[in-house]
Amino acid sequence: MANPYLLSGAALSALAALLHLGCIFFGPPWYRFFGAGERMAQLSAAGHIAPTLITTGIAAVLGVWSLYALSGAGVIPRLPLIRTGLCVITGIYLLRGVAGFVLAAVAPGERSVAFWCWSSLICLGIGTLYLVGTRQVWPELSRGAA
Repeated sequence: MANPYLLSGAALSALAALLHLGCIFFGPPWYRFFGAGERMAQLSAAGHIAPTLITTGIAAVLGVWSLYALSGAGVIPRLPLIRTGLCVITGIYLLRGVAGFVLAAVAPGERSVAFWCWSSLICLGIGTLYLVGTRQVWPELSRGAA
């Protein structure tokens, strides 16, 4: 049976990727609602390419992270460097979660404290799913090529 923690992590990473793509398609209101900042919303409204490129890049990374979770869960074939990939992804999610609380406290910038806190809780939650799921499947991931 597929690992439910990694499946959940994959689903949430994929959802985050889709929401980022939604920002591209639905424009400034979505950038504002999801906390990208007024500058990104204004650049999007003005037709600049930067918000699209940045947001596409983030969505692509989140999509790859979803694939790694699916691979670790055994739903799709094993991806290269699966153990390393899952460890790095887990670490980035958890680090982003902690760093967001620090930024909320010392330098929120144009984003609100609420944005930093909510997004940090989300990242910590997803990171925890990856952590628990990866630990559970580690013996299977350790077999064969890493």
